[in-house]
Amino acid sequence: MSTRFGIHVAPLTRRRFAQFRANRRGWWSLWLFLLLFGLSLGAEFIANDRPLLISYQGSFYAPVFKDYAEIDFGGVFPTEANYRDPYLAQLIDERGWMLWPPIRFRYDTVNYDLPVPAPAPPSAANWLGTDDQGRDVLARLIYGLRLSVLFGLLLTLTSSVIGVAAGAVQGYFGGRIDLLFQRFLEIWGGLPQLFILIIVSSVVVPGFWTLLFILMLFGWTALVGVVRAEFLRARNFDYVRAARALGMSDGRIMFKHVLPNAMVATLTFMPFILSGSIVALTALDFLGLGLPPGSASLGDLLRQGKDNLQAPWLGISGFVVVALMLSLLVFVGEAVRDAFDPRKNVA
Repeated sequence: MSTRFGIHVAPLTRRRFAQFRANRRGWWSLWLFLLLFGLSLGAEFIANDRPLLISYQGSFYAPVFKDYAEIDFGGVFPTEANYRDPYLAQLIDERGWMLWPPIRFRYDTVNYDLPVPAPAPPSAANWLGTDDQGRDVLARLIYGLRLSVLFGLLLTLTSSVIGVAAGAVQGYFGGRIDLLFQRFLEIWGGLPQLFILIIVSSVVVPGFWTLLFILMLFGWTALVGVVRAEFLRARNFDYVRAARALGMSDGRIMFKHVLPNAMVATLTFMPFILSGSIVALTALDFLGLGLPPGSASLGDLLRQGKDNLQAPWLGISGFVVVALMLSLLVFVGEAVRDAFDPRKNVA
């Protein structure tokens, strides 16, 4: 079948897409997740301690994209402008105007004008209150959601590529390679991941890429068994034997003929692997073994909620965001699983 845009869509792909849409919970969960993630990608335009646009003496400035000095707006110091400073704000308002985002705080902006000691309860300035360092909770949730999803996507993609490649080699060639690889996986899977993270965090300062690399070292094994089983099953099919008899290379047979069948099982697992990756980062941040202090972290917000039981908005806000995000991913994963299940038919 060809669409009106000239794109050919196979009947099997159309059936799977129709089956995915038939799962209304998974379909709307996907759109809601994409909406939340899309909004978080533009976090600087939603929550920022810099104006989006400034008009001063007939000229326009975009502080969200570029740094400006205070003297550019009639100030005294040549240092970076602090747009929350009442003195600088008055100078700009006298000869122009400022367009602020809805939330006038970044994830690391400290509100020094709190009427009560931090953590402060929700107010007109801080819609979900502040944490124990005076930082806006809503801004940290928006930036933390973006960081968690991007980390989970990178970890899922890299782990899946390595896991699929390893499972493909192990299942296609079998024999001694399969035997040795299985023994290696048994040893590798028995390594204490948490202890290794503790040792690494004591040697180097954990960062985004450091955590990604360490978790990838242990996360790539999730898909090996599934892909290995698919390649073991398909390597003796008639069309694979025919391709081998015609002189096609093993790499081309694996990539062109066997891998598409293995990707069916792989795609059904990926939403659940993504949710597990997000949980891993959140748990490490909660334990203090994750991202550096001050980072936009959902796990850090949950930890603050545990340490500040007198401020329930901290724990409740972090729990709602994490629970909502993981629930949406699980619903999407269930819809993907149903879409690739040949026993299910669209009603």
